[in-house]
Amino acid sequence: MSVLVVVECDGGEVKKSSLEVASYGSQVAQMLGTTATAVAVGEATEANLAALGEQGITKVLYDAEPRLKDFVNGAYTKLIAAAAQKEDSKVIVLANSNIGAAVGSRLSVRLQASLATNVVELPKNDGGQFTVKRGAFSGKAFADVVLSGDRKILAVKKNSIEALHEAGKTAQVESFSAQLTDADFTDAPKQVIMQEQTGGVLLPEADKVVSGGRGMKGPENWGLIEDLAKALGAATACSKPVSDVDWRPHHEHVGQTGITVSPNLYIACGISGAIQHLAGVNSSKVIVVINKDPEAPFFKAADYGIVGDVFDVLPKLTQAVKELG
Repeated sequence: MSVLVVVECDGGEVKKSSLEVASYGSQVAQMLGTTATAVAVGEATEANLAALGEQGITKVLYDAEPRLKDFVNGAYTKLIAAAAQKEDSKVIVLANSNIGAAVGSRLSVRLQASLATNVVELPKNDGGQFTVKRGAFSGKAFADVVLSGDRKILAVKKNSIEALHEAGKTAQVESFSAQLTDADFTDAPKQVIMQEQTGGVLLPEADKVVSGGRGMKGPENWGLIEDLAKALGAATACSKPVSDVDWRPHHEHVGQTGITVSPNLYIACGISGAIQHLAGVNSSKVIVVINKDPEAPFFKAADYGIVGDVFDVLPKLTQAVKELG
């Protein structure tokens, strides 16, 4: 019996959130006195899967079915369930991502498993009770939840666990077939539209994010955001009002009704800090706010604040980053 870790891959690379999940899963396995096996979804290379040994994974199952390159809920669910049954896994760990949210609930029904989302700490297994701590109310509170089912699914919040790196360790990559049929791909998208972030970094996986609001005064000024993002190696984002007026594409909208991010660094430029926006960014480790209004609500949530005009501050900040870089 091993702990099963769901590893999301894109363009051959393992996503950062999945490196964290792999580290989390290997620590859970160690706690339970067993090993951690991963099942890969998406497009991956054998070398990158083998490198998961650095996060404590001993074996990786990989189904080379080409249609698994893009997310298909039914097929991914069947693949992960088949891997869990093959390994007799009682604990399944995945990222609290868009894919994790979609697959987790289906897996819970298919495997008759208890499900905890937004998990922020390693579980406790005291006196036969398996207890996990999860975030609630958009990160404003935490709840300790006892999972009583024979099987347990843990969806781990991004940036809540530090990824391990034990250099030189490799995992065994094993070919695996879930015996998928055409029927498993009936909910596959008829057309996949790829929307790349301006800075070339995927927003949900970004370690750093530079975001702009209405204080940027128009799309013609977005070069200031993009220049700083490029200098930092960050993704670009925006507030809801900005995407609503088509200054920026909707896939860059961060907030309660957009994308939720958990980067190490979030820089908000000309964003007042409405509660809906804060709900999407309050898991960031460090928040920097740049706003000329000293009464802007965002300053109350900021770790660092700069009271100043974004058109004066951003060029200087970009230049300083380049000089340090």
